[in-house]
Amino acid sequence: MAFQPRFQTLVDIYRHATKEYGQNPLFGVKKGGTWNWSTYAEFAKSVDALRGGLADVGVVKGDRVAIIANNRPEWAIGAYASYGLGAQFVPMYESQLDKDWKFILENCGAKVVFAANEGIRDRIQSFRGDLPKLEQLVVIDGKGDDNSIGWEDLLARGEEKPAEIVDVSPDDVAGFIYTSGTTGMPKGVLLTHKNLAYNVSAIHDVFPMSADDRSLSFLPWAHSFGQTVELHGLFSMGASLGIAEAVDKIIVNLAEVQPTLLVSVPRIFNKIYDGLQKRMADEGGVKKALFDAAIANEDHRRALAAESKSSGWADFKHGIFDKLVFSKVRDRFGGRLKYAFSGGAAINKDIAIFIDNLGITVYEGYGLTETSPIATANWPGSRRIGSIGKPIPGVEVKIDKEVTKDPVNGEIVVYGHNIMKGYNELPEEDAKVFTDDGGFRTGDMGRIDDDGFVYITGRIKEQYKLENGKYVVPGPLEEQLKLSPFIASVMINGMNKPFNVAIIVPDMVSLEKWGKDNGITGDLLTDPKVAELMTKELDEHSSGFKQFEKVRKFKLIAEDFTTENDMLTPTMKLKRRIVMKAYGDDLDALYG
Repeated sequence: MAFQPRFQTLVDIYRHATKEYGQNPLFGVKKGGTWNWSTYAEFAKSVDALRGGLADVGVVKGDRVAIIANNRPEWAIGAYASYGLGAQFVPMYESQLDKDWKFILENCGAKVVFAANEGIRDRIQSFRGDLPKLEQLVVIDGKGDDNSIGWEDLLARGEEKPAEIVDVSPDDVAGFIYTSGTTGMPKGVLLTHKNLAYNVSAIHDVFPMSADDRSLSFLPWAHSFGQTVELHGLFSMGASLGIAEAVDKIIVNLAEVQPTLLVSVPRIFNKIYDGLQKRMADEGGVKKALFDAAIANEDHRRALAAESKSSGWADFKHGIFDKLVFSKVRDRFGGRLKYAFSGGAAINKDIAIFIDNLGITVYEGYGLTETSPIATANWPGSRRIGSIGKPIPGVEVKIDKEVTKDPVNGEIVVYGHNIMKGYNELPEEDAKVFTDDGGFRTGDMGRIDDDGFVYITGRIKEQYKLENGKYVVPGPLEEQLKLSPFIASVMINGMNKPFNVAIIVPDMVSLEKWGKDNGITGDLLTDPKVAELMTKELDEHSSGFKQFEKVRKFKLIAEDFTTENDMLTPTMKLKRRIVMKAYGDDLDALYG
């Protein structure tokens, strides 16, 4: 049956959600130790007022409205007010550098910018003279000054001068989302109302979400995955979103908000895995033995199910273990968490199975900013852990093996309603990614099995050749190595070299405890015993990889890869060129 999209534009989604779910809770924000929830009706009132305020300061169809803010109700209010005027919404991260903000604001030609606070407003003011198209600065938390207007004042203007929703076409650009810039300057991805609304419509066709669901929102809405799946997707279904206070408060907030679902990138699932493993190791004794037995029983049941078999005894033990062990773990996450949606990067299969064993069903999906973002996904009745699922309704995936000259793996090419309009003012970049028949070249390597499930096997641009002619794709091994409790981050390299080497950032909490237990008092990063430990961890966690792919030598460093030192993008992807710039000489020295 042909795909029949439920929504044509984001304005359609706004009208539907605010009409159908007016009294439902929408956004939860913690203030003064208490969670306060606003309704869909209150959201609509604020959107209508802000739409009038934006119109009053001159925003018309086709203008660009930007925002520099973390997830908050005002983010969504600003977005939907802009959509209603036919304006294009351009989100940025608070964690980005001034040079990134300046580049994006200049590149998109923003007329209005929302700043989360006065500090961000003042930073924008420092380079405002280089932004001739910027006419209005709006500060959300704080008061306006001679060169800006306060959020509440803009709302008040809109209440006095309301503005009607304008006609918006599915092919109109809804917003820009700038790529992370792992290999250069960010590129402005132009996403239409059709791209986003059709993607949300596909979610309705396959994913198990409803108005009774609730998420804890911590994945940035400036990221295409968080914006489409969580903000637009849950909003379209009448669900509610508690907004996390901060990344380090996620576990605490989960217990308070009691979500039914989690929209996240693998990094968060890795933290959950590491946290539970360390907790069990510290507690030891009967608790650890019981936990290990419960996990082993789930692995046994999974193996039986793969052969279409079952065991009454294993199922009986499952009921006992779920009550004694897994329910206690789920209680730490609020007690209602049923399923988790993972995207943004490939989740490690072992971690996906681990989370699944806890009674939290994991649905992994795949896509890029340029595909709005969902291209493939696992869903109820169509799920295979380790895969990225099948193409969502209205989307097709092909594998181009000519790129890789490999009989199985090739470049993943996506076709369908989710393909971006193009990059802003970069026709030469468009030419690199669009195929003659309208497909989008993802740059990812993958394969499709006989049942239609797609698998990611690496990133084409990250693939390199060793001196012996063997090809290496470092990403999968790096993710596997980070399962070690002693490895926080790692980058592998070996381009045109005889073997692979790595920069390793140890998990200092685990390493310091190990050092204390083993009587090490000096510098842990240079101690021979620590080097032996790391070598053992590398061997253990790379056992499933080919010998030439493994790391032979390494250097330990204290500083982690972060957005602050520009080694991670805001979406937590590794900037290899920046790490190489900082540590290339150290890696070369390992071959000496």
